Parts: sequence; C-alpha cells; structure tokens
Amino acid sequence: MKISARNVFDGSVEAVKPGAINSEVVVALPGGLRIVATVTNDSVSELGLVAGKAVKALVKASSILVLTEGDGVRLSARNRLDGTVSALSEGPVSTEVAIALPNGLTVYATITRDGATALGLKTGVAATAVFKAPSVIIGVAA
Repeated sequence: MKISARNVFDGSVEAVKPGAINSEVVVALPGGLRIVATVTNDSVSELGLVAGKAVKALVKASSILVLTEGDGVRLSARNRLDGTVSALSEGPVSTEVAIALPNGLTVYATITRDGATALGLKTGVAATAVFKAPSVIIGVAA
C-alpha cells in the first residue's frame, strides 16, 4: 500500500491508556524516542493494539509544526521530537523542512515559506517537530 503521509515511523506499542471514548497509545521508536497517538477505543480493539505489537505511526507533514528556540515553551501538543534541520525545499508558498532526529530517522514538516524565513531555518539549525496526538494515525500489518 502506498500512502500520502510523508512521515511513516516503524515502532511498537509501549502502552495503551484507555479512556471513555479514546485511548492514548504510546509508540516506542528506535533510539528511545516515543510518539503518542490518540485513537478511538474501537480502533484499539480492531487493530489489536497491545504492548509489544509492531505498528506504523503516520503523520502528515502539514500536521507538523516547527519550533526553534523552544526551551521552556509549554505546549498542549504531546509530541516533540528534537533534531537538526537537515534539508529545506523551498517553493513560492511552502517550504518542506527535514529534521534529522538523533536516532537516525527524519521527520518532515510542510510550513509556509514566510514561516521558515521568520524562524531563520537553514541546514544545521536546531529545531523541534511538534504535533498533537490526534494527528497520529496508527497502522498495523494485515
């Protein structure tokens, strides 16, 4: 299957915290990184999400916010992946930002060109990919 999500991370379920309607699913990635997803309880059941299950965590690049100079910033977004800008692809309206993570993976964000300029993004700049747990889609092998 091919998908349009730019960010596809292989990992395993570390924990499932059930709620009344939705559950919080913690996905462990290589190198000790984690992604938190919020999915319906029905999805947890249908996908068989339990600790240790291999999953894919998908996040569209347009759902990723880029943060620089974020020390001490408090946000409601559950996911913060710290890294370094490894590439920029600038268009007339949007810029794709590649952020290399310490575990060797890369997360991609699509932000406005004006936003990239305002943040002073260039290769080698420290940056954090920020995204909310409901923006994460969990997939499992059929």
